[in-house]
Amino acid sequence: MLTQLYIDNIAVIERAAIDFEPGFTVLTGETGAGKSIIIDAIYAVLGERTSRELIRTGAEQACVSALFTEISTQTEDVLREFGIPLEEDGSLLIRREIRQHGKSSCKLNNQPATVSMLKNVGATLIDILGQHESYKLLSPETHGAYIDSFAGTGQLLQTYRAAYASLRALRSALQALDTDEGQKARRMDILRYQIEELEAAQLRIGEQAELTEKRDEIRNSERILHGVSEAAALLQGDENVDGAVSAVAVAADALEQASRFAPSLAELAQRIRDAEYTLSDAATDLSDYLDRAQFDASALDEMESRLETIYRLSLKYGETEAEMLEFLENARAELTDIEFSDEKRAQLEAQYEEQKQQAVSLAKQLSAKRRSACELFSKRVKAELAELHMPGVSFSVEQTRTPLTGFGCDHIQFLVSANAGEVPKPMSKIASGGELSRIMLAINTVLSDTGMTQTQIFDEIDTGISGEAANKVGLKLRTVSQNAQVICVTHLAQIAAMADNHLFVSKHEEKGKTFTDVRALDTTARVREIARIIGGDDITPLKLQMAEEMLQRPGHVI
Repeated sequence: MLTQLYIDNIAVIERAAIDFEPGFTVLTGETGAGKSIIIDAIYAVLGERTSRELIRTGAEQACVSALFTEISTQTEDVLREFGIPLEEDGSLLIRREIRQHGKSSCKLNNQPATVSMLKNVGATLIDILGQHESYKLLSPETHGAYIDSFAGTGQLLQTYRAAYASLRALRSALQALDTDEGQKARRMDILRYQIEELEAAQLRIGEQAELTEKRDEIRNSERILHGVSEAAALLQGDENVDGAVSAVAVAADALEQASRFAPSLAELAQRIRDAEYTLSDAATDLSDYLDRAQFDASALDEMESRLETIYRLSLKYGETEAEMLEFLENARAELTDIEFSDEKRAQLEAQYEEQKQQAVSLAKQLSAKRRSACELFSKRVKAELAELHMPGVSFSVEQTRTPLTGFGCDHIQFLVSANAGEVPKPMSKIASGGELSRIMLAINTVLSDTGMTQTQIFDEIDTGISGEAANKVGLKLRTVSQNAQVICVTHLAQIAAMADNHLFVSKHEEKGKTFTDVRALDTTARVREIARIIGGDDITPLKLQMAEEMLQRPGHVI
């Protein structure tokens, strides 16, 4: 649900923080006040294409932020794919900045995002239904999803998609075997050479590091022996000079004597005595190292040759021994597959046919459920259209058979004829924006309890209607708002009076600049605004009385 929209420097709106409530909300105001700018701002935050012309004159950048709460599992799934966590309170903040110079930026919960990411997330949050376009319902790709939602095919569709994925995997495996005999022979020769070369090397993980260390020791043996000998002499001393071990022992003796008269020195004396023992052990280890040290210079050439072999193989088969051994196993497996390709083909073909039968069976079950749902869905939409005073509009759902796809074996799209006698056409080809908006309202009414997006925005859906038709549109919007948040831009008093919440958009001039304000109306202010919608700025007691009656009796026709 859209909870708050923050707009900064978008067209005539310098700055606005708009709070949205659940239920049915209307936006009203005089033409040109900025209602369409609010819709444009929402489009921007949903990842739709924008222009720098949206930036307010004199400003360097514009910003739109939208806060959503009560996030659906569908939205969570999309965010999870992008690695975007929800806030601790389960909310989602979308922010988009548009700059006059330089690149624009997008964020999801303060994490950098792309416009494409915003669009994917936005498609699960809001549907915008306007006079000329819809955020989703005009796309034939979504019609099948709506029918599936209406038919309740979720589990069956999931089972089918798993079977179809397995079928595609088997098809790919069969296609991989489709090579001629000459290609097979050439590939087998290459694989045998690679296998023989790697097997002959008898690689062992960690060998290169071990050989490198030993080689470096032999190359620097003189320095190593000199350093160890010097360290041993300094610790042990000789006939003429006491070493460090003896000196520390003397220091420990002296301090132990002193501690007899100053007990506080006992701990320090013990520490020095421990240092003597440690140095003595180190001196012994150094002597042992000198006794054992052997640097076979004759082995150096052999090590260099082995390292050169490993390096040469690493250029072809992988940087490390582990990667080269993995290459060897893959080559062996591929060679086995080619050598036994006929047997494997027969096995894969049998599996493919079995999987194909399963997928086709599931696709037919899906198709049957959709066929029943299409008929019922079409009847219900027609009934809604009749209530919206559109008896001349024909609505149907076209279901055609296709080869197997991830959706099944059907292509589904909504067809509409705006006038009696006309051939039904896809919804995207309907010319009248007002009619299209009401058709989509009828569809949304039917779909309102099937898990549609949580926020539905209707932009001037009342164009070209009045009286009872306007009354019916308002009632349908109230119906949809029982299962989703509904936000509607309207110019009709009948619709405005049915809302749970009323936002008023106004503009004023100050120092040669135009500013737009958005504020929530209380009951008294709502009465005056509905009276203005009824009869213009000349608000009379009769108009106020009519407005009060409409608010007291939502759905009453004026």
